[in-house]
Amino acid sequence: MKLDVNLLPDDPEQLKKMLLELQLLVAQKECELAEKDAIYQELLERYNIKLANEYGKKSEKMPGADEVFNEAEVTLDEQDELLLASLSTEEKTEQKVKPKRKPLPPELPRKDVIIDIEDTDKTCDCCRNSLHKMGESSSETLEFVPAHIKVIKTIRPKYTCRHCENNGIENHIKMAPMHANPEKYCYREFAEPNNHL
Repeated sequence: MKLDVNLLPDDPEQLKKMLLELQLLVAQKECELAEKDAIYQELLERYNIKLANEYGKKSEKMPGADEVFNEAEVTLDEQDELLLASLSTEEKTEQKVKPKRKPLPPELPRKDVIIDIEDTDKTCDCCRNSLHKMGESSSETLEFVPAHIKVIKTIRPKYTCRHCENNGIENHIKMAPMHANPEKYCYREFAEPNNHL
């Protein structure tokens, strides 16, 4: 409905009446639009439900089927709940133990290979005092040579500075890297993808 400005009356009362009629008409149209929008939303929801039933994940559903197996949960009493609570706290306190490989049998012949750092590196980096041996890191590999089986034990001594230990200075541990020895077995132990062929 288009209004021509030249055709509008000059009387303010008539203008107010026309304005009220227009506001009433707009309110009616908004109500009709809201009803149509509600119908549209309901139809869209029905359509989506039909799509989900037809093409969605399917499962056999029987009314009341999920209630059959909930009897135990319904019959729990306070003592059972306390018992379950104590079991769950005990499970939390237990820590997983890392699996360890079984040691190789002691009757197998062994060959000790010591990979040590250079004598010039056996000095402390901060105070230049000599390092002492504090322990070692060792690993055993099983080497199979046809008609021969032997265990090769690789030993890498660990060194630390006694002067820094006694004075409370941050102490660094030094030990030779695993690939320091160019013997063949080291490369077999740490195979890499580009070493094939």
